[in-house]
Amino acid sequence: MDQSRIMESFHQGQCLNAYQLFGAHFAYEGGEGVRFTVYAPHARNVSVIGSFNAWDQTAAVMERTGFSGVWSVFVKGVKEWESYKYRIEDKSGNFIDKADPYAFYSETRPETASKVYNLHDIKWNDSAWMKSRSKCINSPVSVYEVYAGGWKHSGEYPYNYDKLREELIPYVREHGFTHIEMMPLNEFPFDGSWGYQASGYFSVTSRYGNPTEFASFVNECHNQGIGIIMDMVPVHFVKDAFGLRQFDGEPLYEYRHQSDAESQWGTLNFDLWNDEVRSFLMSAAAFWCDVYHMDGIRIDAVSNLIYWGGNRDRGTNEGSLNFMKRMNYSLNKEFPSVMLIAEDSSDYPKVTASTTDGGLGFDYKWDLGWMNDTLKYYATDPIYRVWDHNKLTFSMAYFYSEKFIMPLSHDENVHGKKTIIDRMWGSYDQKFAQVRNLYAYMFAHPGKKLNFMGNEIATFREFDEKRELDWFLLDYPRHHAFLRYFRDLNEIYAGHPCMWDGDYDSSSFKWIDADNAKESMYSFYREDAKEYLVCILNMTPVAHEKFTIGVPEAGSYTEIMNSEKDIYDGCNMCNFKPVKSVKTKTKGAKFTDQITVSVAPFAAVYLIKSKHVHTAKTENK
Repeated sequence: MDQSRIMESFHQGQCLNAYQLFGAHFAYEGGEGVRFTVYAPHARNVSVIGSFNAWDQTAAVMERTGFSGVWSVFVKGVKEWESYKYRIEDKSGNFIDKADPYAFYSETRPETASKVYNLHDIKWNDSAWMKSRSKCINSPVSVYEVYAGGWKHSGEYPYNYDKLREELIPYVREHGFTHIEMMPLNEFPFDGSWGYQASGYFSVTSRYGNPTEFASFVNECHNQGIGIIMDMVPVHFVKDAFGLRQFDGEPLYEYRHQSDAESQWGTLNFDLWNDEVRSFLMSAAAFWCDVYHMDGIRIDAVSNLIYWGGNRDRGTNEGSLNFMKRMNYSLNKEFPSVMLIAEDSSDYPKVTASTTDGGLGFDYKWDLGWMNDTLKYYATDPIYRVWDHNKLTFSMAYFYSEKFIMPLSHDENVHGKKTIIDRMWGSYDQKFAQVRNLYAYMFAHPGKKLNFMGNEIATFREFDEKRELDWFLLDYPRHHAFLRYFRDLNEIYAGHPCMWDGDYDSSSFKWIDADNAKESMYSFYREDAKEYLVCILNMTPVAHEKFTIGVPEAGSYTEIMNSEKDIYDGCNMCNFKPVKSVKTKTKGAKFTDQITVSVAPFAAVYLIKSKHVHTAKTENK
């Protein structure tokens, strides 16, 4: 480790590996022990207090190093699992005790001290996965978003990392998901923040186990062919006294002006104009990729990074924009196969364009516009959907401006919004029919997919971080059938490359009929070099025994999925035999060939056809 090089890049706001220097690291300096290093430029004095020295501030006094604002001390005899804090004397002579900003592990709430942990003891055997993984631009991506404390409980306690390894990974694999996205697992003091109000950016939360156990969970994900994405929040942090707030007696991580520092969440905004803060957050993102082998980093609340306070009227925050560009450029260079994902509700341009082309440098952006329009449409009485027909066609008018992920996330299952199934219009039966329709539409639409845990079992109760999912619902045939439907959708999606290869190439998607508002019917097709997949969506409770649409090529079309099939608890009005196309008799028609199919009320139908292979004839000689 080149300390001078790390420190130089740290002060320049270019550092990705500050965690290799700062924090508590085992060392041998005339004996075995731990070297503690902290950045506190406004401090008068700093000591390490802990379980190894009876919390005595005179026992391990830190010294100023040759680097600006950096304090360090080596303490002999410190063992793994010891607890510690920094006792800081500010310029006014006041003493404050702070957890280590670079701690690798922390005491379990409500205790707030940092703990010494040796990350070098973690073992991995996922090298094959790490070498072969990619950003998945032309690969299937179906993400299962998880709040670790609310998936399953053992008695009154949530599953720990070991139990999640044993049960979550097989469940995700069995039901066809390709990735798990964990809501933040950095340390955080309040369960109700779900990890989005962090206190330890390098510290995997002790709620569910220790770093080695978490690494074992990730390792098993990779060995089972499952990618893992971690949520990260570089916008704001908690105000708790033991944390980053006025860390050395003055604003250090937050803005100096209170109007800029105060966030809408009752937290403090990071000062992203400050180079040392930039290095802290860039290193935190790199830490999860380097130490824990994350396959993706999802950045929360990007609109609040783009605009001051997330308010377009206040203008763009140029320091924050430069931070994002720098972070994404550096991460992409150091970890070229890690997906960088923006949760951005704004229409700021070029979020997923390369930084060299003036973009922010993310690989993907959540399509929150699609989510809002889609859920509003499905909540509307079908009588009135004729007036809202463009809500489902509008997404394709802008889709190719960014690389979008289609999200139905935790945010759509909380705060009185109702769950996804409960947002559907109509009776209990109609809600199920329409939510099946919704997911068929979602999976056929271009873009990667993300669903929050519980969506796949059609849970009616909103997410509550204190409770596990309502797994008892699977005792009811309709919910059990819906889980099978979800699994089958994932399998069809992964098994037909036309549904994901070329997602961001406009040639892979074509409307057949985007304008049938009168009947609230939609039809389009996806294609690749080998296959067409035609999707038909009926958004009304009206059955169509003979519904005719144009098709891209003459031949037979085979139904591979019908949301109204009896195995999914539907009415079983399906197309059981291949449907042969006929020539269109209408002059000037968009398609020269057409098929006629049966479409049940609220049904979604997939039909496939292999493309004709044209081979040149060779002359016999």
